[in-house]
Amino acid sequence: MTIYRRILVPLENSRYDEAILEHVGPLAKMCSSSLVLIHVADGWAARQADSFERRESEEMRKDREYLASVARALEAEGLDVDAVLAGGDPGKEIVAAAEREGCDLIAMATHGHGLIKDVIFGTVVWAVRHKTNLPVLLVRGGGDEETPGEA
Repeated sequence: MTIYRRILVPLENSRYDEAILEHVGPLAKMCSSSLVLIHVADGWAARQADSFERRESEEMRKDREYLASVARALEAEGLDVDAVLAGGDPGKEIVAAAEREGCDLIAMATHGHGLIKDVIFGTVVWAVRHKTNLPVLLVRGGGDEETPGEA
């Protein structure tokens, strides 16, 4: 019996992605689940793309390439993977994608800010867990150390 058939995995193209992928890959194999990777581009161009029927921005092109490369790596490990690039409010788009894609689990990395920073900056995790009835798996990732190339 499969516990989770389809797992939505929001990615942000940062060091936090590694943390969730390290957990969700083995989980998907154990449960014979397929994965749906999603990145939500939330810049101005991404939020307005439909309104103006504009060409895809350079940022969105790079996001699409990143998703494709992660999907290929997971497929090379024997996983069934789909990738979705969305634009808009990350919390809303993640919940909508989970419903649209027939997912039964959302697996996300969390930055692990403190309560004060979460109140000031808000969190996508907070938005997702309050807008969905699906189980949400949270994995703390990344740490505070800098990644090469980040300032």
